[in-house]
Amino acid sequence: RLLLQEARESIEAARSYRRELQQRLRGLHQAREQIKDSATLTRDVLEQHFSDLKGTLKKLLDERLMSLLQEVDVIEQESIKPLDECQKLIEHGVSTADDLLREGESAVDGDVGQQNEKLCNFTKKALHIQLDSLPEVPSLVDVPCLSAQLDDCLLTILRNQIFRHGTVASRPPVQLEEFVEKPGGILVRWCKVDDDFIAQDYRLQYRKSAASHFEDVYVGSETEFMVLHIDPNVEYQFRVCARGDGRQEWSPWSVPQSGRTTLVPHEWTTGLEGYSLSSRRNIALRNDSQSCGVLYSKAPTYFCGQTLTFRQTVGQPDRRDSLGLCVEQRNGDDSLQRDKAVCISTNGAVFVNGKEMTNQLPAVTSGSTVTFDMEVVQLGPCSNEGGNFKLRVTISSNNREVVFDWVLDQCCGSLYFGCSFSYPGWKVLVF
Repeated sequence: RLLLQEARESIEAARSYRRELQQRLRGLHQAREQIKDSATLTRDVLEQHFSDLKGTLKKLLDERLMSLLQEVDVIEQESIKPLDECQKLIEHGVSTADDLLREGESAVDGDVGQQNEKLCNFTKKALHIQLDSLPEVPSLVDVPCLSAQLDDCLLTILRNQIFRHGTVASRPPVQLEEFVEKPGGILVRWCKVDDDFIAQDYRLQYRKSAASHFEDVYVGSETEFMVLHIDPNVEYQFRVCARGDGRQEWSPWSVPQSGRTTLVPHEWTTGLEGYSLSSRRNIALRNDSQSCGVLYSKAPTYFCGQTLTFRQTVGQPDRRDSLGLCVEQRNGDDSLQRDKAVCISTNGAVFVNGKEMTNQLPAVTSGSTVTFDMEVVQLGPCSNEGGNFKLRVTISSNNREVVFDWVLDQCCGSLYFGCSFSYPGWKVLVF
């Protein structure tokens, strides 16, 4: 029996060993595919880049050649024009001299009776033409002599630049680190993997599917970014690169990784007269309507363990303004400063079940964020007898936070969020 047990254990160990080896084989296959795919992509990028470069260089050289040829044409035309005019003048003089010669020869060889008159007329005409006046003809040293000056050092400069143009890197200095699901979004974090690389900016791109093109979603100095407007249960691919301190070119891209969110996006409910909503219904604008009331979320989409964030543009504040969470929607209220709700006023006051706390946060400012975090602290079995369900609430605003326990008389798996503003101009983004 002992030998049978040892044999079974050896068989199970062999199976485990085989599974581990198969997993490592899959890892090797993925690594090999990554090398091949990235090499193919790099070849395509290099070929396309140098093809574009050749086309651009040819276009620039053709444009420069055309410009120089046009310059030669202009100089040639401007230089030959006065020579053409002088030629016409000389040719006219030659024609006049020919006519005068024929007339003179006719007068000398003519009849004796008419000879005196013809000679007199010929002499007068010859004096009038001024046979001693000749047009000025420029010497060769006074006319342009075109030539092209071509500096051969351009080829040396281009050769040196081309030989230094482009690099091939096998290890990007930055890689994606973590994806955190958010309602209608994904929080993407990345980190440097090359300690010697000093990053000035990061560039994050994403695409909805492998068939589409990557597009920029963030450029900046932070090492995380909340990508919004993400469809739930759809896979997205992300990649990141960095730009070194004082440099213009970007580093190689990180290995693309996939992320998704299963959480539906937060949306404000439609139809409340005092508020206008964006097309995605995640932004609410307090309009000029005189109607007051609390704008609630479309559904109870906040779950404990998540972070709910409000980002706002401020208008005129009022002590009844509120941003917060509640157990249920309730029509007729003009603020979340009521029971079964926790909220912060725009002046920084914190309210729990309609009662103001002693601790106060800074006043809400334009562009700042207000966040709500909750975790369950269970006192006993869920019941409707009261005091058996407690949530630990953390509200943060302008780098300060308050933490307190919110006791409820019922279990709450999810909560509504809401806001109320007395005056127009307030705009709130929720995510």
